[in-house]
Amino acid sequence: MSQNEELVIGLVSISDRASSGVYEDKGIPALQEWLACALSSPWRVETRLIADDQPTIEQTLIELVDIAKCDLVLTTGGTGPALRDVTPEATLAVADKEMPGFGEEMRRISLNFVPTAILSRQVAVIRKQTLIINLPGQPKSIKETLEGVRDAEGKVTHVGIFAAVPYCIDLIGGPYAETNEAVIKAFRPKTAIRPK
Repeated sequence: MSQNEELVIGLVSISDRASSGVYEDKGIPALQEWLACALSSPWRVETRLIADDQPTIEQTLIELVDIAKCDLVLTTGGTGPALRDVTPEATLAVADKEMPGFGEEMRRISLNFVPTAILSRQVAVIRKQTLIINLPGQPKSIKETLEGVRDAEGKVTHVGIFAAVPYCIDLIGGPYAETNEAVIKAFRPKTAIRPK
């Protein structure tokens, strides 16, 4: 992959009410704002606002991977225990490999803030050469899980999941993504770091 290749990121907000116009979607704007601060290499997004419906979610994920050729797909919403929450099932249905560490770590991070984090069912998978991650639904929780936990002085006390995302994308054949270390420091083994 060339060093200048841009990272293509699919952002999927899954909400019956937002997709039908009952209220404004906050997930996609929150993700775009965070990515704008966190990524220092070229990137662009493909956005989708869809209903909480398993066939629609599956079809959207397949389209973003197979046709739009996204390197990373981030979903928000539909990961709780409610009857309409089917994002994890749809994500697993289109997967080639499951990446359980992401979901485990998101719940561990969120438990620093709310005891109900154990009710979340986010998963992460690989489909072809794309990493798909289910994120929480709330903008505050999205930022916390991606970026990590900071103390009163702003020092990171629990690293967010995005630290592992660029290297995962490297390993599955995607472009080399770099981050703004003040927001999140991408971790790579020394042998995988490209000189600036």
